[in-house]
Amino acid sequence: MHFSRVVIASRYPVVLLGLNCLLEAERDFKVVARCNDIASCFKAIQSLAPDIAILDMSMPDISGQAMLEVANSGALGVRLVFLAASVEDRDLAMLAAAGACGVLLSEEEPETLLQTLRQVADGQKTLPPPSYEEAIPYAQTTIPEKYLAVLTDRERQIMRLVSEGLSNKEIGRRLKVADGTIKVHLHHIFRKLEISNRTVLATLAVSYSGPTGSPSVE
Repeated sequence: MHFSRVVIASRYPVVLLGLNCLLEAERDFKVVARCNDIASCFKAIQSLAPDIAILDMSMPDISGQAMLEVANSGALGVRLVFLAASVEDRDLAMLAAAGACGVLLSEEEPETLLQTLRQVADGQKTLPPPSYEEAIPYAQTTIPEKYLAVLTDRERQIMRLVSEGLSNKEIGRRLKVADGTIKVHLHHIFRKLEISNRTVLATLAVSYSGPTGSPSVE
């Protein structure tokens, strides 16, 4: 029987123990590491290549950049799921940009939590999209509109799809091009806008959205 290998990261021992007991009681999950900070979680993902990593958003050292490093840690198959007591739309924008597959609320019933994890294990994304109105305040990076004007129509289209939380492969499927082509486009976008990651790109996309909540595309 196939089972999903899971890494759990939280600063709270009771959370680690609770999630460990819940998952180990199920035949389709196996906890391979319990970590109390992002650094140890990063190492566990690199060395163990789990299917799923559950990260508690209350950890003091968690950030958009840390999540991007986890997502790009070399374990390409790892699916990131975040645990939170509550989550705002601006958090969803950050999580989507970091490649998160879902968010677990600590108040959820165990059955609901397990159902979400099984959907993630099946390759589904359960992360709800941020709303346009709430996501705008999160964008702290300011870039003049003349910089955005240097983007091609295709690059603006990819920028919009990144803001929706799509991976390179998903964007490639949507646009019917190879995901390597999307990676090249993103490299050009980052260079033109003088930014370095998808988190900043997603927040910029929200900042310069049109009335419908998506970056203007001809």
